[in-house]
Amino acid sequence: MLSFISIFNLVIFILFTGFYFYQFYYVIIGLFKESKVFAANRNHKYAVVIAARNESAVIAQLINSIKKQKYPSSLVDIYVVADNCTDNTADVAREAGATVFERFNRQLVGKGYALDYAFKIIMNYDVKYEGYFVFDADNLLDENYIAEMNKVFDHGYKIITSYRNSKNYDTNWLSAGYSLWFLREAKYLNNSRMILNTGCAISGTGFMVSDEIVRKNNGWKHHLLTEDIEFSIDNAIQGEKIGYCGNAVLYDEQPYLFEQSWNQRLRWAKGFYQVFAKYGKNLFKSIFTKRSFCCYDMFVTITPALFLSLFSVAINVVFLTIGLINIETNPAIIQETSTAIMMSVVNSYIVLFALGLITTITEWKQINSSPWNKIKYLFSFPVFIFTYVPISIVALCKKIEWKPITHSIAKSIEEVRQ
Repeated sequence: MLSFISIFNLVIFILFTGFYFYQFYYVIIGLFKESKVFAANRNHKYAVVIAARNESAVIAQLINSIKKQKYPSSLVDIYVVADNCTDNTADVAREAGATVFERFNRQLVGKGYALDYAFKIIMNYDVKYEGYFVFDADNLLDENYIAEMNKVFDHGYKIITSYRNSKNYDTNWLSAGYSLWFLREAKYLNNSRMILNTGCAISGTGFMVSDEIVRKNNGWKHHLLTEDIEFSIDNAIQGEKIGYCGNAVLYDEQPYLFEQSWNQRLRWAKGFYQVFAKYGKNLFKSIFTKRSFCCYDMFVTITPALFLSLFSVAINVVFLTIGLINIETNPAIIQETSTAIMMSVVNSYIVLFALGLITTITEWKQINSSPWNKIKYLFSFPVFIFTYVPISIVALCKKIEWKPITHSIAKSIEEVRQ
């Protein structure tokens, strides 16, 4: 006969499956359906906007990769916001060929404020841009990036995200965990959403937004700790469909120190709570009032996983504590609880391993790593995801402020693609 904790964990597993079953369908779509192919009738004029804080080690490599694009250079201007910098980021960016805005504001801190500062300046220029690319200073672009994004933009999408690869997949299990998650997000979330003609989601960096959207928002109005998901959800509620371009490849540096990774993901978890508090009600209502599957997709992205996980952990800890207290009088309690928790962990590990395995197999050629490391880090991928549990618990109680991530991997696009 199943114990209460076994039944409880089974119910949680069923709820997870119910909420996220559609993502398994996304995997099937990503495996067996062809991605959409676009062609551009004309080339559009763009501005590239890069928010950078103490990024002198990597900013020049990004600017050089933009200058090497197979797209008319006369249609691409590069702007860097040197935001509260205490190093020579501004000088390095100017020397590399960018127009630099230096911003100093210790009260309004974060990428969103830096973007808003840049947009408000650029919108008043005589030159008129049709769209803006947004990158982080540590990014590198494939030489066809802008040309491929232009094809999707020319097809009518006002916001477009891209394929997010990594500069340092095989540094260690942390960088590999991030990398595999973003590859899976690109291939088996955004790619499938695009095929099914539902809205995609911006993931941190490597996206384009039309001048029309920027002007409608009077710059960049999203300033929560996760401005990317806030932007995505706000547009989902507004009915604006975000597109995806899998042929536009961006390379991103992933954290490889645990303290750095902890702080970054702590900010992400807190940001998800903030987004839910601000948009959750309207997002949930829009599922029904607008009959929007995209809104459902975004709703379960920010809600059930975090709260169901926290609730599940809390109940399991309570029963484990009861078992320890009563171990002498009723040793079966601790045995049943331990077995139930172990089975729950094993089942979760298997599901996450399967997702990592499928992604590694299909994206094998895109992963810049040795075959051994590609296989080895498959086994640590579920562990990487499990570390979100304590992070989510701490984020629930702790005040979190935006902190910059130090980037140090100064590679050219040619070195990354070797």
